[in-house]
Amino acid sequence: MRLVVVSAGLSVPSSTRLLADRLAAATAGRAPAEVDTRVIELRELAVEIAHGLTSGFPGPALESALDAVTEADGLIVVTPVFSASYSGLFKSFFDVLGARDQEALTGTPVLIAATGGTARHSLVLDHALRPLFAHLRAVVVPTGVYAASEDWGAEGLPERIERAAGELVVLMTGTAAGREAPRAEPGRPGEPEGAGKPGRNGGFTVVPFEEQLAAPHR
Repeated sequence: MRLVVVSAGLSVPSSTRLLADRLAAATAGRAPAEVDTRVIELRELAVEIAHGLTSGFPGPALESALDAVTEADGLIVVTPVFSASYSGLFKSFFDVLGARDQEALTGTPVLIAATGGTARHSLVLDHALRPLFAHLRAVVVPTGVYAASEDWGAEGLPERIERAAGELVVLMTGTAAGREAPRAEPGRPGEPEGAGKPGRNGGFTVVPFEEQLAAPHR
């Protein structure tokens, strides 16, 4: 499975990168298969992101990062909080991605996370990050992770990291299976299309709502 971690931390060392690494490690530790993890540090791409916004032509390093995000089975995205929202660098990266391909994140599982100096900014997860990735048609895991300065070394943060990582693994497993499954073939005359063959959604079978109502409950 391919996991891509996007960190928008600006300093070295960075609490944003620290949180990103802990989330990535927890995800890899819970995965049922080997996880190929790539970390993208946006501060290293800042100049190319600016050029990509103004020219519409991303440089080679940014192009490689965009390809990795588009092809990922799961994403972990972590931003520091600026003015009660995500950083401008973080937003610009995903603006470039959306301008390049509006469907790039459709159906991709995303774990959202943020760091800040105070717990008062924890609502950034639901007020800024979750709507952004909903707009990009990604599938955001239920548990977001926010780490304030006082959270490091305190109770609660490790549990939130593990819970969010577990939710991401469940979604990534389905996404990876969907990428590997062959497309459905047309059925024989008189047979429903795709009957008895793998579906394009990783083996999920679409059952009409009226059939679901008629089926006995278990």
